[in-house]
Amino acid sequence: MENNHQTSRRDFLKKTALGTAGLAMSMSASSYARIIGSNDRVRVGIVGFSDRFRQSLLPAFMNHAKELNFELVGVSDLWNRRRDECEAHLKDKPNVNKKFFKVRNNDELYARKDVDAVIISTADFQHALHCVEAVRSGRDAYVEKPFAESLDDAKAALKAVEETGKIVQIGSQRRSAPNYWAANDYIKSGKFGDISMVEMTWNVNQPGRWRRPQLVAEIKKEDIDWDRFLLNRPKVEWNPRYYLEYRLFYPYSSGIPGQWMSHQIDTVHWFSGYDHPRSVVANGGIYVWKDGRMNADTFTAVFDYGPDNDPTKGFQVLYSSRMHNEAGGVKEYYFSNGGMINLDTNKISPEGGLKAEYAKAMNMQPNLLAETSLRSDIKMETGANTGGDPMTSLHMRNWLECVRSRKQPNASVKAGYNHSVANIMATKALHTGKRVTFDAQKQEIITS
Repeated sequence: MENNHQTSRRDFLKKTALGTAGLAMSMSASSYARIIGSNDRVRVGIVGFSDRFRQSLLPAFMNHAKELNFELVGVSDLWNRRRDECEAHLKDKPNVNKKFFKVRNNDELYARKDVDAVIISTADFQHALHCVEAVRSGRDAYVEKPFAESLDDAKAALKAVEETGKIVQIGSQRRSAPNYWAANDYIKSGKFGDISMVEMTWNVNQPGRWRRPQLVAEIKKEDIDWDRFLLNRPKVEWNPRYYLEYRLFYPYSSGIPGQWMSHQIDTVHWFSGYDHPRSVVANGGIYVWKDGRMNADTFTAVFDYGPDNDPTKGFQVLYSSRMHNEAGGVKEYYFSNGGMINLDTNKISPEGGLKAEYAKAMNMQPNLLAETSLRSDIKMETGANTGGDPMTSLHMRNWLECVRSRKQPNASVKAGYNHSVANIMATKALHTGKRVTFDAQKQEIITS
């Protein structure tokens, strides 16, 4: 898989040429004629007509569907209102089958013969289990992140994808962004030196973030399948906030770790080559938005990364996020002894590197990186409100191309499994107040 991934990386950097309309890679549609079945239209079902699907995944899909010969054929959603809204939203749009169908659940969806692949954008805790359903039924899948919110679910989905060989793309869009590929190449080249620390922030000031008060007041239990929504979570009484505002409530979501940290911690795994943290401690709470939520509005985690068998090597990751003050915004800084990579400005600089005056006193040579820019053909959106952004468009295209070619996509299921391990570790550390480690041999999370 790694060899395929490296090949995919090189191909991506060679082929990426962003246009003003489709934001597509330069690989022409005619090249697909050499692939068996390339003339067959790929029929895609929607699993969950969510805000995320409507605002971002749908525009990304539509950017490339005509060229690559994909179409939307139906929707599966537990809420009758969402099914009707989806049908109305897609009416008369291109790349939508004229016999577009609506089904009440995934059993009905996968009983059909006219669905080849699905886009899954349901509640956080459902992603992995819905992935299992999709691939076991013989469908390829685009699965929104976070990949999983429990280790058992992550293991089940990883096993299902590996056993079926289906093409699954996890919604970690940075894996398809030119500036992140360039940063990965620069680090892997050795020019950066060893990563010594990573600092990441994701700050907003949005009291309405993940809130849906109007819909909460309007939804009725009889309009949805509550038991099916809960899946393997504890059976509890109907609660419209759990259904519509699930990101605020554990165990339906971890909140900040699963929603935002998963994007950024994924780049740590990618750039460093480490699959998981060695340990993590975390702290946080509900300090401002006291609206009945269970998940923190302020969160800080400190990770230790490095070889499992050599504690003398490694680096620290400091992650912080708050939902009540946006100062600092979204930042990703990688540090070495020679300087830093700033993925906000896409600059490599000697800032903070070892200067001559300090090196000389210790009989050392100065260590200062050459100032340069990462490849950034277009402005990549890294803020909290992504919308139909170019990064997601490229990521969706990569999945569509891989469904055609049967190659591994940029954000593999293993990458999704790895970011889930980090998220689950951080969430457990937050909830227990204890240091959490990972046993790589047993694939188990340990609280000490």
